[in-house]
Amino acid sequence: MIPVILSGGSGTRLWPLSRDAFPKQFLALVGSESMLQATWHRVAPLASGAPIVVAGETHRFMVAEQLREAGCADATILLEPLARNTAPAIAAAALEATRDGADPLLLVLPSDHVIADADAFRAAVRAASAAAEAGSLVTFGIVPTGPETGYGYIKAAAGEGVRAVERFVEKPDAATAAAYVASGDYAWNSGMFLFRASAYLAELERHQPAMLAACREALAQARRDVDFVRLDATTFAVSPSDSIDYAVMEKTAHAAVLAIDVGWNDVGSWAALWQVAEQDGDGNAHHG
Repeated sequence: MIPVILSGGSGTRLWPLSRDAFPKQFLALVGSESMLQATWHRVAPLASGAPIVVAGETHRFMVAEQLREAGCADATILLEPLARNTAPAIAAAALEATRDGADPLLLVLPSDHVIADADAFRAAVRAASAAAEAGSLVTFGIVPTGPETGYGYIKAAAGEGVRAVERFVEKPDAATAAAYVASGDYAWNSGMFLFRASAYLAELERHQPAMLAACREALAQARRDVDFVRLDATTFAVSPSDSIDYAVMEKTAHAAVLAIDVGWNDVGSWAALWQVAEQDGDGNAHHG
């Protein structure tokens, strides 16, 4: 199992603390580590090798230095010359992971999420591994804590554990979200995935062949130095820009979901940061 950590976000939602030149994944918003470092430490016990980290060219030195500080000096850092959303980023990582003929499970994670119960999260990943090894593209749904309108929702088929996905739903209005939560059939879409590298690439070939071709050529023409793998700008720019949800997960017949309750928060606003921060008796949270 190889972690693929997506660190290309621009961090605009926590402006001015988080900004384009210094987005939130590089900030120590919860605890003493940056969110990128915490993401690596959370999944390091699961990893059979160093992670693949996908980042923007402008953040390359911050990524490398923070990983070094976290004791992860041998990560493969794939540099995107321009943003093309998550589907091409994951495609480049999957192609890199299979370059030597291997076909690992890829645990795909954003670098800027908070997970309070790391042990429970690792247990969930292990529980989902068998389905991923068998060819499913597993996404981790979050058991809703309320009718949140800021997240997409996933409806799972009846049953327990890893289940087939019946439908993905865009961010609903409040009444619809409340109905989803009351039904017990829906989970929040977390943007975390587990699948074989070859399974993802096969579905991309089926549903987005132009994207896969562009990513394959960008990696083939990549410049490699001691610290970075620099995707070729001209060929990577040809790739359509799309999320993994739209490009693959909503189209594939192999989508599965495991609903988890691990204290997840994507820290997408100042209100969300307050929720995960330590508060005093008056409900105030401060840092510094």
